[in-house]
Amino acid sequence: MKLKLLTLILLLFSFTTESHATEIKDSKKVLAIVIDDFGNDMDGTEEILELPIPLTVAVMPFLPTTEQDAKLAHAKGHEVIVHVPMEPKHGKKSWLGPGAITSDLSDKEVRKRIESAIDNVPYAVGMNHHMGSKVTEDKRIMRIILEVCKERNLYYLDSKTARKSVIPKLAKELSVPYLENDIFFDHVYSETHIYRQASKITKQLQKHEQIIAIGHVGITGDRVVSALKTYIPEYEKEAELVTLSEIITVPFLE
Repeated sequence: MKLKLLTLILLLFSFTTESHATEIKDSKKVLAIVIDDFGNDMDGTEEILELPIPLTVAVMPFLPTTEQDAKLAHAKGHEVIVHVPMEPKHGKKSWLGPGAITSDLSDKEVRKRIESAIDNVPYAVGMNHHMGSKVTEDKRIMRIILEVCKERNLYYLDSKTARKSVIPKLAKELSVPYLENDIFFDHVYSETHIYRQASKITKQLQKHEQIIAIGHVGITGDRVVSALKTYIPEYEKEAELVTLSEIITVPFLE
């Protein structure tokens, strides 16, 4: 019993300090904004990193600006996670980029690629997936990925790109801290849609204590920046803006 208690305490402290835990506990509402697809010198990179709020920055491995973007995000006080490309149900594997996790890989190769991806992204404290609707429904592959996360002391954010994601169940089984995305800013590219989603977050914060929202650099980068600049004052009226590690779930406490 004492050993289990000690393990729990160490796990909690590995993801948040005591002061952060107190701050979040006392705050009625929290909002964590995650921005995906850093690492390839994408449009909006600098503008997003200059935003005056804490962000969780998801950096893809093995790309031209992977290391640069991760280091810059960390230097500006943002949190860094590994944005691992994973096979979707629809689309070409060639769209995923280097080091992608696909369903035809052996157990050994999956582990090798995940460990290499983590090593390639400086300051990473967590992981989520790029695309991945096929892989995140695959128990064999996701078990390996989550086992590596546990070994490396990383949390996992389920971006919720698959209806039948196995991540929550496996994370609980393996005692890997995990979270789930609530809303995308830009799964439709139009500026009207992105602003509508940004406004929806304000309304959701009036009903829920915690919201996790994902946007992207790249094609929609400038529109996401514009929407965030418009709505950050509204978000700050409703909630405390935080990084993911400040609201991390410890599955085996549920």
